[in-house]
Amino acid sequence: QVQLVESGGGSVQAGGSLRLSCAASGYPFSNYYMGWFRQAPDKEREGVARITSGGTSTIYADSVKGRFTISRDNAKNTVYLQMNSLKPEDTAMYYCSPVVAGTFVPIFPNDWGQGTQVTVSS
Repeated sequence: QVQLVESGGGSVQAGGSLRLSCAASGYPFSNYYMGWFRQAPDKEREGVARITSGGTSTIYADSVKGRFTISRDNAKNTVYLQMNSLKPEDTAMYYCSPVVAGTFVPIFPNDWGQGTQVTVSS
C-alpha cells in the first residue's frame, strides 16, 4: 500500500523559510522521480518541483525557481523541499508524489498524503 506522509509546514512571515519532508513507503522509492505539488484554495493542484530517481537533476516551476530546492535521500525513502524567501502567494497545502519521468503526472493518482499546510503572511 502506497503511503506518503508530508510534514514540516507551518506559518511564517514573508521572507521566511521552511523545510518540508515527505516520507514514502509501499513502492520502490528509488526507482521513481518525485514531485512536490501545491494546492491553494479554489485553485488547481500544481507541480512546483521535480527530482530524478537518483537525485541528479531537478526542475522547478517558474514561480518558485531560485527560492525552492528539492532533494531526496533514497536510503530514507524521503524527499525534501527547502523553501526560502517565502511569499504570501506560496500559501497552499503541499503534497508529494512519485511522478512519471519528465512530467508532473502522478504514478499513483489515487494515493495522496494528507499534505502539509504552508501559510505565509505579509
